[in-house]
Amino acid sequence: MVNRDQVAGLAKQMKGSVMQAAGKATGNRGTQVEGAADKLAGKVQKAYGDVKDKVKRAF
Repeated sequence: MVNRDQVAGLAKQMKGSVMQAAGKATGNRGTQVEGAADKLAGKVQKAYGDVKDKVKRAF
């Protein structure tokens, strides 16, 4: 089962990837960095959702 944190984390990762690519294409370093930060935040949120799901399944 997928929970909100997993979905939101994946969405942030995708948004970050798009922003990173856009920043790279336009030469905008700020957008690139912001995209990388969003990507990382998404990975963390998805990992949290994964752990939460495993704990829920254990009980």
